[in-house]
Amino acid sequence: MMAAESSEGVTSESLDQKRARLAELKSQVAALEAELAAAEGPRWRGEGYYTAYYATSGFFLGMLGASVSLLLNVIGASVFGRHPLELIRVYLTFPLGEKALELEQGVTLAIGCCLYLGTGMLFGMILHLILSRIAHGAAEFPLARRLAIATVAGLALWLINFYGVLSWLQPMLFGGNWIVEQIPWWVAAATHLSFAWTMALVYPLGVYRPYRS
Repeated sequence: MMAAESSEGVTSESLDQKRARLAELKSQVAALEAELAAAEGPRWRGEGYYTAYYATSGFFLGMLGASVSLLLNVIGASVFGRHPLELIRVYLTFPLGEKALELEQGVTLAIGCCLYLGTGMLFGMILHLILSRIAHGAAEFPLARRLAIATVAGLALWLINFYGVLSWLQPMLFGGNWIVEQIPWWVAAATHLSFAWTMALVYPLGVYRPYRS
């Protein structure tokens, strides 16, 4: 009986010593961290609207948006009995002319897909900057409002690209207006809208959240 009481006393004393030692170590760690922080100076932390971050994240999210719009075009073209990469073939008429419409497979179409994704990354950066600027960088940005803004931006992008630029630039450079004439207006509009709506949906993934120690 006395041996058991003695064992309990030793255990209790040992735990108290360990707790005291742990508290002492925590105090030493806190003191060392304070000394290091004072020696290194204040850490940089993005405050307010972080333009470079939103441009970079928009660049990546734009690739997602372009991938979705391209996938929908592949599915749609297959449903209507067209070449799965019909959209890419038509877009490649800008550098290659009418002969791009005869492409069936190969590296050229693969490069065309990469160019499509690259263009989406560029426009994604612009659209993400617009969305984040309107939201002042806040993550709590209502989806309905994001979709409304994306709809306006997507349609504006389509009208400017097709009828403000390509309608005269491609004929002037390559002697044909294949992009505007070969792609139905509703397909072009839907392609731009699917891209813009995807950007609106994935917007929270590109919101800057400052690190807080």
